[in-house]
Amino acid sequence: MSERPIPWGARITQLAAQHPQRTAIITIPQDGSAHQTTTWRELEEDSNRAARLFARHGLDADSLLVIGLGNGPDHLLAAIAAWKCGALVLPLSSRMPPPERDAILSLAQPQLVVSEWGDLPYANLSPAAIRSELANHSAETLPNWQTTCAHPGKAIGSGGSTGRPKIIVDPRPWEAIPGTLWYAESTQFAPRQVHLLAGPLYHNSPFLMAHWGLFEDHTLILMERFAAALAADLIEQYRVQYAFLAPTMMARIARLPDLAARDFSSFDAMYSTAAPCPPWVKRAWIDLLGAEKVYEILGASEGNGLTSIRGDEWLRKPGSVGRPLCNMRVRILDDDGCELPAGKVGEIFLHPGIDEATYEYIGSPPARSTADGFVSVGDLGWLDEDGFLFLADRRNDLIISGGANIYPAEVEAVLSARRDITDVVVVGLPDEEWGKRVHAIIQPSDLGQPPAVPHLNEYCRRQLSAYKVPKSYEFIARMPRQESGKIRRSQLAQERETHCPAAIWVERTTP
Repeated sequence: MSERPIPWGARITQLAAQHPQRTAIITIPQDGSAHQTTTWRELEEDSNRAARLFARHGLDADSLLVIGLGNGPDHLLAAIAAWKCGALVLPLSSRMPPPERDAILSLAQPQLVVSEWGDLPYANLSPAAIRSELANHSAETLPNWQTTCAHPGKAIGSGGSTGRPKIIVDPRPWEAIPGTLWYAESTQFAPRQVHLLAGPLYHNSPFLMAHWGLFEDHTLILMERFAAALAADLIEQYRVQYAFLAPTMMARIARLPDLAARDFSSFDAMYSTAAPCPPWVKRAWIDLLGAEKVYEILGASEGNGLTSIRGDEWLRKPGSVGRPLCNMRVRILDDDGCELPAGKVGEIFLHPGIDEATYEYIGSPPARSTADGFVSVGDLGWLDEDGFLFLADRRNDLIISGGANIYPAEVEAVLSARRDITDVVVVGLPDEEWGKRVHAIIQPSDLGQPPAVPHLNEYCRRQLSAYKVPKSYEFIARMPRQESGKIRRSQLAQERETHCPAAIWVERTTP
């Protein structure tokens, strides 16, 4: 084991030299056909060629690369090539609507974009253009390959709590010591595992897990798009040992009619994050794999701290998201910043256990923090007497649906622009499949002729990513705002959880 940190690009070069013909990535098309294999030699040589191509377009240690691609080897290749240039990488959804995408690009000011998008005011290379150019560049190991380190290396886009976008940058050097990633201690993440990667690479956890997996010499089974039955087939076919699955994915697999006949005995561990895991889903996976193989982690893209819980601990503490990892710490504070005793709900503040900063925002002021380095991203919860953390809510406004973060202000901004809508408030309501669903409460200009739901759906899809489009709508005569203009979202959501108010209620079926 190396005692010195190794940059991500150098690690790929190392592993390709050790076993050039071994498989690094197996890409699974959405229809499950024609699995595409990428060897370590191919990953190394193509990333060297792509790095030289990117450098010709001005990408260097002082610049940023945006990746706007779906899941596939081209996404991973672009990131590795950028890190070999020393550049910062920002993944974005390839299906992000132009208004949302352009707002984030305006903040990012990328030197180069890798995508299928057209008409961008930035240099843009499509995967086809990159592939056509690779042969014109050397596959030889890059000069200074051992010392070129992206600093920073990763950024993630966010809608922001005000509806305005922001970018969350990890300012630390993009390097590590093999075998020492914190996941090794917390979730049985080990070298040379067969690793199922089912989530979209523009989300923080799948992006990290894919590249951490490659860093630890994993064989990645990369799904272009998640499908429950296909995922179960892949687990059996490739004898998958490790997987990150969002709770929504876990639920869909748990509902497979032939699940009892499936062989998941190859698993060392699986873990979930991104959203609270419903108890029935957690119990189903504990029954499926065994309690010691099921993990859940609470964290944020800001890297301000993490808690973890294993299945056997969860059975003793149902609903908990665990205790802090490593040297990390947690506090529950009231509105005045005073620490609360066990059992009292307050704002969750986490300390990363290190003195260096773990995030920087572009487009937003810093998160709320204490003088001694505890940071809050707005989650509410409490600690029990044994120090286990329980969530009371995930931010006052934030909706987590299927593992994706949705800020109501962003959806409200789109709907409120319509002339036939006088006022709108968006809340999250419980949903068996998604955890929470986006529900829009609308005061139409004419209650007798409210906007047609199909038109609202079509309108929202032009402005928002699909997962942010409301899954249900409600039309009311008057929005119950205070004189100051404020509104109690939690009260509105609670009323709708307990009973349907006197209103015109319209549910839409998600396609």
